[in-house]
Amino acid sequence: MGRDNKKVSVYLILVFVLITFIFIIAGIFMARKTSPDKFTTGQEIASTIIEFWTIETQSDRMNTIRLLADTFNALNKGITIKPVPVDENIMSSQMAAASAAGNLPGIIEGSSELMLAFGEEGILDTRSATYIVGRIGKDRFFQGALKMVESPEPGIYYGLPFHGWVQGIWYRADWFKQAGLDPPDTWENIIKAAGRFHNPEENQYGLLIGTKPENYAEQCFTHLALSNGAAEFNSAGRLIFNSDRMLETLEFYARLAQYNPPGPQTWRSRDYYLQGKMAMFFYSTYIMDDLTLAEVAADSLTDTNFPELKAGVFDPDLVNNTRVAAIISNIKPAGYGSIVALGLIRQEDKAGGEAARKFVEFLYQHDSYITFLHMAPGGMNPMLRDIAATPEYLNDPKGIFRRFGRDKVQEVMSGIDSIGSFTTVQGRTFSESGKIFAKQIIPRMIYSVTIEGKDPEEAISWAEEQMRQVIGQ
Repeated sequence: MGRDNKKVSVYLILVFVLITFIFIIAGIFMARKTSPDKFTTGQEIASTIIEFWTIETQSDRMNTIRLLADTFNALNKGITIKPVPVDENIMSSQMAAASAAGNLPGIIEGSSELMLAFGEEGILDTRSATYIVGRIGKDRFFQGALKMVESPEPGIYYGLPFHGWVQGIWYRADWFKQAGLDPPDTWENIIKAAGRFHNPEENQYGLLIGTKPENYAEQCFTHLALSNGAAEFNSAGRLIFNSDRMLETLEFYARLAQYNPPGPQTWRSRDYYLQGKMAMFFYSTYIMDDLTLAEVAADSLTDTNFPELKAGVFDPDLVNNTRVAAIISNIKPAGYGSIVALGLIRQEDKAGGEAARKFVEFLYQHDSYITFLHMAPGGMNPMLRDIAATPEYLNDPKGIFRRFGRDKVQEVMSGIDSIGSFTTVQGRTFSESGKIFAKQIIPRMIYSVTIEGKDPEEAISWAEEQMRQVIGQ
């Protein structure tokens, strides 16, 4: 009986995949016939192979991306798109190695900071990116997202905003209410709550922030720095990282790290929260499916990643007891998030460049785009305003948006235009920030203070010197 059930399950999965494949193809054919904003031409390009480097390295997401690529390949005779998963933390080194070997991909997916860094290196096809933005319709994009990938020359784009997330402090609202504490939306409220709920003897911790030298640490730190009015550059483009406000942020960050679980910490320690052992944690909207779906949360409900955590069970009320403080204030209120963009690599081969443009255009078509975004509902938010409001997008297959409610989803969307980062200052974009991000200078600075015990003043001086060497100031 058990084996028969497994066979039936396998058959059902295969049927579902086949139906999805047919549905996507049918939708795209219909879109070509009926929709005025579908701009892929029917011209065939002979014998062209394009690598698409994607940071969606999880197997289930790669399966969806391969499905999209196979659909495109079937519709475009002579073109083969080959998706290649690449960890975002090593994208820069992989790109350098590929450049040295003369084997660059045709298209990449990565953070806006990486696009700025690669754009400054001159390897991105800004002409094609800007052209496609116009073809899609500049006004359809969230303008805050477009600003994140704009070159120093206004109206010229290093890449195209594809999806994005908004960061906040997710917290146990029921614990806060019982303790009589205000939401963790100010520095004072955050540190007070972290201390109140920190109880390592019971394997319970007050907070999670990143301390390992990787991107997560910089994301947490940047949100706090922006709320303290700290910046990497002034409006004239001069590096001002070693400032009193940045030092205050680093010192505050070190205080908060005392309420972390022990050891260098990454996003992985969200397991403590999902097992009821943590009061609050910095995270993006990618956490929405973990809070609503038992099968997604299952990865965090084991003792595999942290032996000190006993295997837990899914708490269906956790989503109701969780709130998020997306805006943090100290000197001023600040939001933070990340834009993931598509970049086209400069190519000598005209056919290759055209093939890459066609695939990028294909990914923005209605059915393809929503299929991609639904790989991570809540985490992958659309960069096109009209897509964000469509019933097809809001009706994700997992029912995550229905569980959170339309109003909360739209709140997240509206925050995309207000996303802040070190990249932009007073409406101006400084691509040098992307170079700094690629070298992970800030995460290394954080690690040196929170784990190695380095003096914050020394660490911040070191960081600024490293930045000067990178950008040549």
